[in-house]
Amino acid sequence: MFDLDNLFIFALAVLIGFEVITKVPPTLHTPLMSGSNAISGITLIGAILVVNDLPLELGSILGFIAIVLATINVVGGFAVTDRMLNMFKSSK
Repeated sequence: MFDLDNLFIFALAVLIGFEVITKVPPTLHTPLMSGSNAISGITLIGAILVVNDLPLELGSILGFIAIVLATINVVGGFAVTDRMLNMFKSSK
């Protein structure tokens, strides 16, 4: 049920992700955010397919909550990216 190896991998992923994100300069934030939103959208589709096949248990409930939060993240990220890109358009 509780696997120490999985906890170790999760902790390493959190630390490496934090280090990578803090090293990104502000000028690269918008292009990277746009790319990560595209990857999150693909991940979201995969999560929907996986949760659809699970029986109604704690895992599927947590998966559903994760899908909802990831959807909010993807939609909000694309909205912010669109707003940032509109700042660079010329007004005629």
